Amino acid sequence: MKIALASDHAGFEAKEKLKLFLNGLGYDTTDFGVSSTDSVDYPDYALPVAQAVSNGKFERGILLCGSGIGMAIVANKVPGVRAAPCHNPFIARTSRSHNDANVLCLSGWTHTQAEIEEMTQVWLETRFSGGRHIRRLKKIEEIEKLVKVRKS
Repeated sequence: MKIALASDHAGFEAKEKLKLFLNGLGYDTTDFGVSSTDSVDYPDYALPVAQAVSNGKFERGILLCGSGIGMAIVANKVPGVRAAPCHNPFIARTSRSHNDANVLCLSGWTHTQAEIEEMTQVWLETRFSGGRHIRRLKKIEEIEKLVKVRKS
């Protein structure tokens, strides 16, 4: 599985460790930045990852910032992206099984590295359950089309 990764300065250290963890599990990762703890604007890093997932170049994306929320807000502006800010393994699992989330957003401030790795592994290993959830995802796709038309 090809995974696009990025962080802002607040998620940098966690991203670097997570990248090693993922590579150790055999995942193919590409780092979209950042490369230090120097202050940056998270939209500059969330957008390229979201676009790479949306256009199919990557199967999944993982974004880390201070809270995980800013990255999720940006990523969810991109059609076809279902970014989920997750704060425990149950929510990570549910975001995949019910919502088919394709971008995981995590907090570099509130979680230990072990928690980040556990949530990530659960999220990557959980399959979308389909069934009644397909109908809901189709409704989300219709909303994306409506918003596109309205902006035109």
